[in-house]
Amino acid sequence: MAPTTGPGHVQLAGRTVQLAWLREHSNQAAPLFARARAEVGNAWCLCRRPALRLVIRCTRAGRYHVAGWPGDGDQHDPSCPFHKLGPGLSGRDRYSTQAIRETDDGASIRLATPLTSSLTQPETHDAAQEETGEEAGARRSVGLLGLLHWLWEQAHLNVSHPQAGRLTWRKCHARLHQQLRETTVNGQDMDEVLYVVPPFTAAAADANAAALDTFRARLGRHGMSERRALILGQIKEVAPTPYGVAYRLAHQRTPLYARAALHTRATGSYRHALGKTATEHGAATVALFVVERSPKGHLIAVDLAVMLTTGTYIPADSSYEVVMADALAACRRAFIKPLRYDTADAVLPDFVLTDVTPAAYVEVYGIHGRETYDRRKAEKREHYQREGSRLIEWDVAQPLPALARPGQRGSRPHA
Repeated sequence: MAPTTGPGHVQLAGRTVQLAWLREHSNQAAPLFARARAEVGNAWCLCRRPALRLVIRCTRAGRYHVAGWPGDGDQHDPSCPFHKLGPGLSGRDRYSTQAIRETDDGASIRLATPLTSSLTQPETHDAAQEETGEEAGARRSVGLLGLLHWLWEQAHLNVSHPQAGRLTWRKCHARLHQQLRETTVNGQDMDEVLYVVPPFTAAAADANAAALDTFRARLGRHGMSERRALILGQIKEVAPTPYGVAYRLAHQRTPLYARAALHTRATGSYRHALGKTATEHGAATVALFVVERSPKGHLIAVDLAVMLTTGTYIPADSSYEVVMADALAACRRAFIKPLRYDTADAVLPDFVLTDVTPAAYVEVYGIHGRETYDRRKAEKREHYQREGSRLIEWDVAQPLPALARPGQRGSRPHA
């Protein structure tokens, strides 16, 4: 008989169900959600004893779901879908509640990039509002990279756990799609303005093409406004065209076109993700595009954010981090990749090992002889020493260090 407690199990109004079933059959479970919300006020996660509270939310469309209780993420079991890193270990801490707001209705994102522009008034950009907020230094809107990192973090895609199995694009799509249903961006339902490229199968090819056509039809001029939208997918190839480049995405036949100037800027901003070195290490490149529809119906990328990941979609800031993440996974370590969001100067560990108590940290040193980098490295080491934290360091000029848990066999993977 399958266990009725542990990670992945939720209690609603006295009934224990699997979270996977709850997400797949939320309409069927609506009476149970409503009863729990009215009688108890919350659901319970059974990953630990005593159980931890979960928020019960209901979207504007009447769809119920559960989410982690604010501030409790680091108390959940590391293998639990509701587990999150503690304060100070995510770039999300830099945002005000104007940028990312969570209520009983779900999450609301204020994106700095406008998705609708008036044809009668000049377009304004919200970037100035990113700098200051209601809290000192807090950002009041989210940039494209910040949104991409938020989605990845909320969908638990920056987490590697040996019990979870290998992450595929199919799993990524399912988790991201779940998140879209629970979120609005600039006042619009996110599943209406963000298209996540679905995994390709021959059986689903026609349905996927029809869904993309429906999405594309929402773009362009409608009345006195011009509509843009977002597309999230994995870049498979960047091919030159007479006017710029064509981004060919995995699982999708329809390319996205962009001017050469945009791709040149993206290559400079995301050199690790769009460089050749990452490909040599089996990495993947995930991108979030702002798209328009051309008069001929083509999808035109007018802005983008790019994220380097391992072949199993764990984010990484460099090809060296790809090597480390793959090595940790090969040693069956449970770990999380902290994400910077839009904050380039955030001082975060490269990886957090969650299969030991307290958590340990991994730092990858890939730059030598740069004063600012060396100073930050020294600051990190001093911080870990003050906190008494366990630290694994890898200077990429040296072989990989021992990565296995104490007492675990196979302590040094191949580089």
